[in-house]
Amino acid sequence: MAEMKRIKVGTASCGIAAGAKAVLDGLRAKAGSVPVDEVGCMGHCYTEPMVEVELNDGSSVFYAGVNGSDKDIDGILSLSDNKRFTFPEKRSKLEKLLVTRLAGRINPVSMDEYKANGGFSALAKATSMSPEEVVNEVLASGLRGRGGAGFPTGRKWSFLAAKKEADKVLICNADEGDPGAFMDRSMMESVPYQVLEGMLIGAYATGATRLFIYCRAEYPLAIKHLNIAIAEMKKAGLNLLPGRTTPLEITIKEGAGAFVCGEETAMIHSLEGKRGTPRFRPPFPTDSGWNGLPTAINNVETYANIPVIFQIGAAEYSSIGTEKSKGTKIFALAGDVKTPGLVEVPMGITLGEIVYDIGGAEPGTVKAVQTGGPSGGCIPASEFGVKIDYDSLGALGAIMGSGGLIVIGNNRCMVETARYFLNFTRSESCGKCTFCRVGTTRMYEALERITTGKGSMADIEFLEDIAPKIKKGALCGLGQTAPNPALSTLRYFRNEYLAHVQDHVCEALACPALVDVAIDPSKCIQCKLCVKTCPVGAIDPVNNFSVDNSKCTKCNSCIEVCPKKAVSRVRKQSAK
Repeated sequence: MAEMKRIKVGTASCGIAAGAKAVLDGLRAKAGSVPVDEVGCMGHCYTEPMVEVELNDGSSVFYAGVNGSDKDIDGILSLSDNKRFTFPEKRSKLEKLLVTRLAGRINPVSMDEYKANGGFSALAKATSMSPEEVVNEVLASGLRGRGGAGFPTGRKWSFLAAKKEADKVLICNADEGDPGAFMDRSMMESVPYQVLEGMLIGAYATGATRLFIYCRAEYPLAIKHLNIAIAEMKKAGLNLLPGRTTPLEITIKEGAGAFVCGEETAMIHSLEGKRGTPRFRPPFPTDSGWNGLPTAINNVETYANIPVIFQIGAAEYSSIGTEKSKGTKIFALAGDVKTPGLVEVPMGITLGEIVYDIGGAEPGTVKAVQTGGPSGGCIPASEFGVKIDYDSLGALGAIMGSGGLIVIGNNRCMVETARYFLNFTRSESCGKCTFCRVGTTRMYEALERITTGKGSMADIEFLEDIAPKIKKGALCGLGQTAPNPALSTLRYFRNEYLAHVQDHVCEALACPALVDVAIDPSKCIQCKLCVKTCPVGAIDPVNNFSVDNSKCTKCNSCIEVCPKKAVSRVRKQSAK
């Protein structure tokens, strides 16, 4: 029988949140001479904490959903079958792990292990070419920016490379602010050297002399790993590129969580120590960016793709995906699915394959998916045959965005979903331009009226009238895309809007103002858990456990604690 060579515990944020530190400590206390290392996110976040046991015959055994108990620790060390994990067959067939190949498989802060797995070979290859050849290789790969708009990366680099200034700037946008998105965080936590290698290649190709990583302060583990990696790279002299006499400056700037700073000109203002607000373009950053210097910005996933391109070659890379969307895409799959997590799939896969085959959702249980974050669009289940690429999603009124993909089940209200996202974008508006500052607020107010049973057809007409004007008149991408959730839900789920304003009914029973809470006496066992948990005393145990809905806040506490599922939301009695 093969013996254990090494044990690896996934201690990215998802693993730590699930209790991986206790597993790590337990294994280190009992593993004896077997090394126990920390690795990053393996992608299967639904079953954390995860452990990989490497055997000396080259194979591995995986364990999932483990804890720090003696039973689980002893089971892993004895290679028992309890809690062994087998990667889902459907997912394994559909995924193509290029950019995330090393994520969750190596120690994130070990430069030696990164090198042993091909790390920095791409940098060596790129620096053996001329800067112009490097730019052309990226152009030939067809790589488009993974941060949202999908602008060709090679073209952006060519603009910066053409500038003759002695000092030029390259920025990594790590401000990932979309609710439910965690692609960039996982990459920085799991393979920081890969992201930095991509930036070094970009600096060589464009002549950039200064590098910034703008990372939100809410990502402490990512920042920790990046700082360690930068220090190790400096020790190894990797920040001194061939043909140069001055090492590259690499600075991490911690953002304060402003969503608008994901927009490139707002990010530049923040890096300059100013308030993060966008500015008019032109001039574009490649002409005048940070402190007036030519500047190019790409996001984390874009940079992480660069080493892959030079390892496998632009021709092979461009053979993956669709005609206009090359390579793979990383998605943060979340919402109403059985197996959420980080997935990497080739461009051109269908939405249905991600939702059903990878996410494990049952056909018929899903109403829509939200792609592209709060500024994206809601795509109905009837369109799940669409191939995922920039143009196809755009035609449906959605965007690729940075890769957040939230699955919306049948028990969700699409009007409330639109209201939720408009509330986010109007709160995150910097307030600089009227279309965004006032327009998104007026849209939110209309949606608020509709979800509280006070809406009218005039509100629907207003939303359809003002949304295109905001898209056309807003200064930056936040305002230009903020109406998308309302427009897409009106396009595909208009019946829900009509039910809210004409019948004062929320069919999903999700809008508190349009529902009552009731207790089914045939199921109730009078355990009084609902009475004890109700924060406002709305349940009367004397009067047959009736609910006073004039007091009830629809907090769902009673529904959640009822052991017999006797408490539920029902249509409001005053509804038409």
